[in-house]
Amino acid sequence: MRIATWNINSVKQRLGHLTAFLAEQAPDVLCLQEIKCVDEAFPVAEVEAAGYNLAVYGQKTFNGVAILSRAPLEDVRRGLPGRDGLDEEGPDQARYLEATISTASGALRVASIYLPNGNPPDTAKYPYKLRWMDRLSAHARELLAFEEPLVLAGDYNVIPEPWDAARPEAWVHDALFLPQTRSAFRSLLDLGLTDAVRACTEESGLYTFWDYQAGAWQKNNGIRIDHLLLSPQAADRLETTAIHKYMRALEKPSDHVPVSVDIRL
Repeated sequence: MRIATWNINSVKQRLGHLTAFLAEQAPDVLCLQEIKCVDEAFPVAEVEAAGYNLAVYGQKTFNGVAILSRAPLEDVRRGLPGRDGLDEEGPDQARYLEATISTASGALRVASIYLPNGNPPDTAKYPYKLRWMDRLSAHARELLAFEEPLVLAGDYNVIPEPWDAARPEAWVHDALFLPQTRSAFRSLLDLGLTDAVRACTEESGLYTFWDYQAGAWQKNNGIRIDHLLLSPQAADRLETTAIHKYMRALEKPSDHVPVSVDIRL
């Protein structure tokens, strides 16, 4: 079973790339982030024509997550438990979507995650990021108690280690790489989750994001911030991972590329 994640950076602008990826890579499940549209504006017809069921948690202009699945989606949850705004009066942000999928060996639970960026770190956005990560860890702990295959996939906006950046020194004051951010990510892993890519390789130079500015793509000045975290029951069945770097070279690409895992289910 192939499960992929991709920050598509506007599903309407990248619809051609999306349908091509579905046809070429044939993922069984694809988690999307930054769809940047409300539910009603999502290109449902094109996705269904490609053979996929769909769950969407959208938001106008910003954020938004979706899960595409060849099999029906069940037990859909929109949002993490608790408040999701920058403050108690603020609107919820569409950053978390979860669903279960029935397989021949039982239920598979998948989440599409768009974790807050947190920049600038000297504003309220950074404490919000850390609170959101705490809430994600609390919810992940509850999900792990089910002892079932679980994949928490998405754009985490976290550079886990120095070798996950081409120029780590350029990120030392950035919310994606601050010690508190990396510590919160390690706490998530310490619950018993496995970083799928790092379970398969310790190779450096593996990136999932290249900024549109300063020739980052041409210089391969990238960072690895899109992750698939696996429960023990999923990690035990992990076969391989792939970073689909070729997608960044397409015309008018997302600044992120898809990452996928193949799991025996």
